[in-house]
Amino acid sequence: MFRLTEQCASGRMVLKLEGRCSVDVVSELEAGWHSATVKAGEHGICVDLSDVLMVDDAARRQLARMHRDGARFVSRGCLMRELIREITRPSSGD
Repeated sequence: MFRLTEQCASGRMVLKLEGRCSVDVVSELEAGWHSATVKAGEHGICVDLSDVLMVDDAARRQLARMHRDGARFVSRGCLMRELIREITRPSSGD
């Protein structure tokens, strides 16, 4: 199961991801990101990973592309925090 919802909070677009982020949902994730960037305009976009259960390599690469395009991430739990650290590290190689 995967769910992506858009929310507007304090003038900032929030993409909330829930469930399993896998190769099967990368196209949905990419489409949601592009839609949010159009709607957000010059405002930033926050990607909430707090309710994500797992992220495979294909989804991790998409999240890294989103980070390079300006996404900011929030999460809870040590696994998602480590994923964010890897994605946002300058030498991630993606």
